Amino acid sequence: MQMDENYEKLARVLCRRSMKVAAGEHVMLDLWETPAEMALALISEISSLGAHPHIRLNDARLSRALALSGGEERLAVDADCDMYRIKKMNAYCAIRGASNIFEMSDVPPERMAEISKAMKESVDWRVNKTKWVVLRWPSPSMAQLAQMSLEAFEEFYFKVCTVDYGLMDEGAAAMKSLMESTDRVEIKGNGTDLRFSIKGMKAVPCTGQYNIPDGEIFTAPVRESVEGVVRYNAPTVYNGVSFDSIELEFKCGRIVRADSPSNAETLKKILSSDDGASYIGEFALGFNPYINRPMRDILFDEKISGSFHFTPGQAYIEADNGNKSRIHWDMVCIQTPEWGGGEIYFDGKLVRKDGLFVGGGIEKLNPRHLAGAV
Repeated sequence: MQMDENYEKLARVLCRRSMKVAAGEHVMLDLWETPAEMALALISEISSLGAHPHIRLNDARLSRALALSGGEERLAVDADCDMYRIKKMNAYCAIRGASNIFEMSDVPPERMAEISKAMKESVDWRVNKTKWVVLRWPSPSMAQLAQMSLEAFEEFYFKVCTVDYGLMDEGAAAMKSLMESTDRVEIKGNGTDLRFSIKGMKAVPCTGQYNIPDGEIFTAPVRESVEGVVRYNAPTVYNGVSFDSIELEFKCGRIVRADSPSNAETLKKILSSDDGASYIGEFALGFNPYINRPMRDILFDEKISGSFHFTPGQAYIEADNGNKSRIHWDMVCIQTPEWGGGEIYFDGKLVRKDGLFVGGGIEKLNPRHLAGAV
């Protein structure tokens, strides 16, 4: 397949499956270091649907310079402009390319927290009141993190991003029904012994709608119900800072101990950004059949088949446990045999063992059932 055909196929997924663009709508394309050819493919697809494309171009180096420059008055004006713009949009697509994913690593966490706070209103509007989708763009830095050649990584990228997401719908519907009838969740594994309730919480299947690549279902724990310890074994990057592993301990829903051998003090600062940063806002299970190892990019890593993520910070409005925060940090634990295995129980019944779903229709989310989704 020629590269321009990959662009066109991805544009169709984003516009038709993810945003469901309709005639007359206004669509914001928020592009970071993205090839003009991809922007052209999106403009063409949006226009063919009778909608109106709008573009904002961004650059990580310039964003870093602005973040380091301070300027509360400038930040306030930027926030106002972002809010005015997003209120005019029906749909939003962000493609976030980066030649260096660590570009923001030397911006102080306190400054990043100030920026997040200023932009929170426009971000909340975008998440809650537009049809949105977010994805990365394959770059040499991403290929390096994945320990792949750029050519091999690009082939992998388009494979996982343009799967036939419709093949996930049946298994995801079964999992939604199961989660919404569940009270107690127990997760056991290497370094993990976690207990919480999801009683009364909505479950939201994600099969090509919000983040690309996709393949997860999320809900939220009852805020004060979380007890025990979780050890995240997937490395993560947050605001340009890398964490090789993280361990959190909970009592009455609150994080009472946080440790990371690589950046313990920075971890504690982030989790004390506000009161909600020390509570969990999301619990999700990943099942993209072609993503099976972490690459320090959360839009890929949270979809790893056989993983779960347990997220400190803001809850989504679709599955809202009342937790409010300026952060939302998806931390991932992989439970396939290669990563130490583990079990998940709903109301005492085993629903996933060593990364594979067990019975009741949810087994259709296992890789062998989705392997034809290309």
